[in-house]
Amino acid sequence: MNELTNILFSEVNIVLSLLLILLIVYWIFNMISGIDFDVDFDVDVDVDMDIDTDVDIDGYSGSEGADIEFGDLSNAEIDKDDVVKDRRRKLKWWQIILIYFNFVGLPFMFTFTFWIFIWWLTTTTLTVITNTYENPIGFLIMLIMIIPSLFITKIMTTPFKNFFKGFNQDGDKQIDFIGRRGVLQTTITGDRIGTCEIRVNSKVLTVYVKSLNKEQINYHSEVLIIKESTDGNFYYVKSYTNLNH
Repeated sequence: MNELTNILFSEVNIVLSLLLILLIVYWIFNMISGIDFDVDFDVDVDVDMDIDTDVDIDGYSGSEGADIEFGDLSNAEIDKDDVVKDRRRKLKWWQIILIYFNFVGLPFMFTFTFWIFIWWLTTTTLTVITNTYENPIGFLIMLIMIIPSLFITKIMTTPFKNFFKGFNQDGDKQIDFIGRRGVLQTTITGDRIGTCEIRVNSKVLTVYVKSLNKEQINYHSEVLIIKESTDGNFYYVKSYTNLNH
C-alpha cells in the first residue's frame, strides 16, 4: 500500500493524481447536490469555414448540429466575445482541437474528465514499467502522453455523442429546428459551413448551417431551416427572401 501511494504521489504523478481526485470529488458532489459549478461552455465558432480548404473534422466540417451551448453535466464558461471577435473569420487552431477531440459536441467536463483519467493512467503505468516515476525521464513521459491520451479520449468518448445529441443543455428533448427562421452569423456559399442564430421562446440558440442550393447567403440574412444533414451535424438553409424564386 505504501509503495502504491509512493507511486501515485511521486514527483511525476502527483499533479495528475491530485487533479483526478479533485475531479472525482467534483462529480460525486455534483451528483449528490445537483449543483453545477460551471456554466455554459459556449465555443461560439462563428465561422466562415471552407470545407474544401480548411479542415475536415472527424469526417465532417463543423460540430454538432444543435445548440452548441453545453450546460448539462458541467461545462466551463468562455465568453463569446473572447472566443470570436470577428464573426467572419475562420476557426482558430485551438477551436479545431476542441472540436476534434470532442471537447465541443459533448459536455466539456465529461470529456475533460475522460482525458485526465486516461492521461493519468497511461503516465502512471509507463512510469511504473520503466521505473521513472521519480526522475526527469518520467516528466518527459508525462508530457509525451498528452497527445496519445487525447486520441484515446476521442475514441472512447465518440460513442457518447449519440446519447447526448438528443438532449439540450437542460436535459430536455432536443428542439426541432426544421421550419424555423434564423439569422446568419456568417456568409455561406457552396460547401462552406457557417452559423445561424435561432430564437426559441426566450433563448437564442446557435446551429451550424450550409446553403441548400450552394447559393451565397450573406451575413445577417434571414434564412429558413429546410432539413438536417444525413449525419446530423448541421442544417441546410435557404434565404427566406428567395423562397418563392
